[in-house]
Amino acid sequence: MQKEEVKKMFLPSSNSILQKLNFIDSLQRLGISYHFQHEIDEALQQIYNTSTNDNVITEEDIFNKFKNNKGDFDQKIAKDVQGLWSLFEASQLRIHGEDILDEALDFTQTHLKSLINQLSSSFAAQISHCLRKPLHRGVPRLEARRYISFYEENPSHCKVLTFSKLDFNMLQGLHKIEVGSFTKWWKKSEFTTKVPYARERVPECYLWPISLSYEPEYSIARRIGSKLTGCISLLDDTYVAYGTIEELELLTQAIQRWDISSIQSLPDSMKVVFNAIIEVCDEVKLATIESKNSNTVVQCVKEAFGNLARVYLTEAKWSQEICIPTYQEYKDNGVISSTYPLMITSFILLAKSAQYVFDWISSNPKIIEVVSLIGRLGNDICSHKFEQERMHVVSAVECCMKQYEISEEDAYKFIEKEIEDLWKVINEECLKSDLLTKPMLDCFLNAARITELAYENFKDKYTDGKLWKDDVIALLVDPISMEKPNGNDIHYK
Repeated sequence: MQKEEVKKMFLPSSNSILQKLNFIDSLQRLGISYHFQHEIDEALQQIYNTSTNDNVITEEDIFNKFKNNKGDFDQKIAKDVQGLWSLFEASQLRIHGEDILDEALDFTQTHLKSLINQLSSSFAAQISHCLRKPLHRGVPRLEARRYISFYEENPSHCKVLTFSKLDFNMLQGLHKIEVGSFTKWWKKSEFTTKVPYARERVPECYLWPISLSYEPEYSIARRIGSKLTGCISLLDDTYVAYGTIEELELLTQAIQRWDISSIQSLPDSMKVVFNAIIEVCDEVKLATIESKNSNTVVQCVKEAFGNLARVYLTEAKWSQEICIPTYQEYKDNGVISSTYPLMITSFILLAKSAQYVFDWISSNPKIIEVVSLIGRLGNDICSHKFEQERMHVVSAVECCMKQYEISEEDAYKFIEKEIEDLWKVINEECLKSDLLTKPMLDCFLNAARITELAYENFKDKYTDGKLWKDDVIALLVDPISMEKPNGNDIHYK
């Protein structure tokens, strides 16, 4: 009933284009747009047709209308907070060569910061958050939780708000079951005692799959994806913190050949890790058994694990030999060691094991490389100092410092700029792709988004699980109250 009430809100033809766009924007921010994708597509097509016929939108004037006759952004719009906010969010979609959006980003950031103290506490909180985490770069599920608390302050939003709360709580119930299943598997496997050097990061392993896609239809992909992430974590710790080079070479060969007999001479903990990988790949087989591409999907996952083991071994050798490769050589290796090629492609193939999806993944699309590189560089700039204190572990920061003969501080700036440029490439690739559906493209965007969340403020939340606490509670523990808010309610920050 609640869903039908919201659906009726698409019908009024008297709504202006701006009202329709604001309504669609709210549905997306609240995390319920997946219920109304057909209606949204129709509404956007109507808006596009109307705008084209009436010449409302002309590409060259969209942003130039904000400028004065001197070519600078007009100071008149500097007092329009809502307009500045919209322009700031739009600038996040910029691609290479769009200088006007680079200018818009600088202009809006400067003026929004200066206006925060003049706004109501609620509006100021929204603006402060958008400056820290623009919508385009925020994890959708967490952004929905946060936006609901802002949205409920307007009494006119009653129907949409009620449905969004019900939907969030319903999905949270499903997500609790999924993470509970993963927890049982982890405990049953006894990794804590059998692989004692490994980090125990049960909720953290689930945060990656739920960030890629939270909708009900991707439940199987999340369930198996969390186990794949757990296996990746075990494998990473084995190569970084435990095995000798000789042992790691044998383990790498075993994974690449998928030959369990070749690890008999290895420590029991390594056998446990390899057996866990085999077990999860068997689950992939069962999950896709009804697809004619099931064998292909499983082979793709196996090859991805083999590639990951290979680059992990390379990094282990660099560390032992105290070898610092060139920055480009490190990045080439780091694309795979980021683990994203394995995590994302496995998730997508579990969600949609159609032949065209496999063919696309097999073509080594640029967006996989770019998102993976963001993952690698993002991890490195926050973990560099810790890794250097613990032992010699090669990082992008170190390689950048050596190759370009620059300071550590300048290396951080260099890499941060590169990450910003990579986001532009992601935007370009999303615009160019006419093969994948929006949910699949969202998986890649969300992988980059969870990277930013995991490594923001130069802190590695995966390694220090306490830093995830608020996010885990918001996503998986506390439901949203259906009661009307009062002045004492605590909003998720």
